[in-house]
Amino acid sequence: MGKSLRFWLSSICLHAVLLVHAQTEWVNPFIGTSNFGACNPGAVTPNGMMSVSPFNVMGSQLNTWDKDSRWWSTPYVAENSFFTGFTHVNLSGVGCPELGSLLTMPTTGPLQVDYHIYGSEYRNEVAHPGYYSVELLSGIQAEATATTRTSLERYTFPGGEGNILLNLGEGLTNESGATVRKVSDTEIEGVKLMGTFCYNRNAVFPLYFVMRVSKAPAAAGYWKKQRPMTAEAAWDADAGKYKIYARYTREMSGDDIGYWFHYEGLKPGEQVQVQMGVSFVSIANARENLNAEQQGFDFAAVQKQAEDAWNQHLSRIRIDGGTPDQRTIFYTALYHALIHPNVLNDVNGEYPLMESEGIGRVEPGHTRYTVYSLWDTYRNLHQLMTLLWPEKQTDMVRSMIDQYREWGWMPKWELYGRETWTMEGDPAICVIADTWLRGLQDFDIETAYEAFLKSADTPGAQNLMRPDNDPYVQLGYIPLNYFNADFSGDNSVSHALEYYVADYALSKLAANLGRKEDAQRFYQRSLGYKEYWSKADKCLRPRLKDGSFLTPFNPEDGADFSNAPGFHEGSAWNYTFAVPHDVLGYAKLQGGTKAFVNNLQHVFDEGLYDPANEPDIIYAYLFSRFKGYEPRTWVAVEKILSTHYKNAPDGIPGNDDTGTMSAWAVFSMLGIYPDCPGEPDFTLTRPTFPKAVVTLPGGKELTITKASAQAKKAQVDGKNKGYRVSHQDLMETRNIAWR
Repeated sequence: MGKSLRFWLSSICLHAVLLVHAQTEWVNPFIGTSNFGACNPGAVTPNGMMSVSPFNVMGSQLNTWDKDSRWWSTPYVAENSFFTGFTHVNLSGVGCPELGSLLTMPTTGPLQVDYHIYGSEYRNEVAHPGYYSVELLSGIQAEATATTRTSLERYTFPGGEGNILLNLGEGLTNESGATVRKVSDTEIEGVKLMGTFCYNRNAVFPLYFVMRVSKAPAAAGYWKKQRPMTAEAAWDADAGKYKIYARYTREMSGDDIGYWFHYEGLKPGEQVQVQMGVSFVSIANARENLNAEQQGFDFAAVQKQAEDAWNQHLSRIRIDGGTPDQRTIFYTALYHALIHPNVLNDVNGEYPLMESEGIGRVEPGHTRYTVYSLWDTYRNLHQLMTLLWPEKQTDMVRSMIDQYREWGWMPKWELYGRETWTMEGDPAICVIADTWLRGLQDFDIETAYEAFLKSADTPGAQNLMRPDNDPYVQLGYIPLNYFNADFSGDNSVSHALEYYVADYALSKLAANLGRKEDAQRFYQRSLGYKEYWSKADKCLRPRLKDGSFLTPFNPEDGADFSNAPGFHEGSAWNYTFAVPHDVLGYAKLQGGTKAFVNNLQHVFDEGLYDPANEPDIIYAYLFSRFKGYEPRTWVAVEKILSTHYKNAPDGIPGNDDTGTMSAWAVFSMLGIYPDCPGEPDFTLTRPTFPKAVVTLPGGKELTITKASAQAKKAQVDGKNKGYRVSHQDLMETRNIAWR
């Protein structure tokens, strides 16, 4: 090879490396760690099973239990400052506490196993995709990185005595109970019970682990909290004393237990590393995962592997221009959108069957996924996967279909093989129908369709997915006081609106599959939203079984996420325009285009729009359905982005909901948005950046440009085609230019 050619290739490679690394450097994992965002800055790989996060929601000596000063479903909150360890396997952006367990903690001095005392304040936090570091005021630097199914921590001690603790009694899960067993001087293994997500007592599952340290300790053993048997202390979680077991070598089980490694004579700057492998199948699989994904204790190698994985994913989109904050908001949103769903299968292919004691094995070359917060993610995250990572989305759909095979129902809010029944609707229909209609069809659509008919047509008494299906089918709406699922109260209108959207997506799928009668039947069902329309209130209003409207009625009730009759975690205004499948028909019902647009604008002008509430995150895009009103979409989207998305801990408007709010930002900043599941289209809005290059599957590139901040017209490959483009056309498009 000639020198000039080698130089040219080297220059290309160097440019590519610099270009790729630029995306990762724009990620700020601290975004979303305040304002109830429920994100954490810990180390994780794209869609990885393992995540390792700093845990700062435990109390200090002065505050015995400060379980998160702002939100209680995340291991980390920006306002808190008391580090009590690293948690392993965490949820990102969710609104209920779960997981956040297996706490590892380094300490100095004599052994102390009470977290009120051994915790430490900290400074100098650093976080990048796949890496986290913090300096404890105890003098220890704590670092963490991760592979798909394992973690690696590195603790740099100031010298003298030191300890590494595994606390199995604390965490975010609502369950208790664990077992730990010594394997050797440097290895322990065990299982921790998890579950009861959103207080569903049946959604319980085990997390198996194997933990290793890189240096043999001077001493090691167990601890267990001994609870005093007094009436006054019976209900006090902090009551009791910790008992140290230094000579006991068999396994230990209990609620508040742990294992400790004690070191003596540590040199200043000496490092001890900790590996953790996990599995939801068995201890043996956790060990196999650890052996397969880490060779020895090589922190730099594991960190680089994680960084490379993120570079590969984030570089699918390259941004030119924009402010530094805008670029950081964009790439952090893309980062957050790639945390869930998670890999569930172990390296040997095994995974826990859905709602079953059995063990399945994924086909070679495929992945079993878990953590399906579908009420959230059906709206945009799965469309993002379909567009940029079709191989992942295909396996996500296959996983959902297999879950139906394993227990007879599609998932709603599935968590590690258990259904939690969180929120409402029949969202798997929206995800799978939309995926199929966008052209990804390498999965068993006939079995999926069978599942959809089951949930759509089974009478309510036997219908786990739609327990209020009887009045929905018979009346076209769900009346108040028919079904109360939980402490959230009567959510009849919210339930029905979700069924309408799902049935519309099912009608589109049925038509595609040649089921004309089903297509017509489900389409007619999807129009039942009209039963709730109150002309006097200009919004949707709950109805009683006799057909009368709820009285008295205030459409702003529930805006603070309190319970409002008929609506779940929102007001009537947060739900009134959640009818993306019949916008033109809805406008006719409201009195025509002008009346509809003015009513929708009223929501924004009067501060009734909630950017953190899923049902109304499409509102800004509805203006574009009417010729001449498209600029209102651009203005509304730009205002939401500039007001509610920031390069700061409070930079996400509420729970990120496993990446849903972040996916909204990714699409909106790019200038394309999938605003109706079952319609394989995108609405165009004015993009944030002067230029974005999207690498589509197969290597084709889509370039989106904006000539100026005042650009008013979009051209698709040089032609004026309006402000809506099909998924198929987008995949063939080379340039969208705003002028």
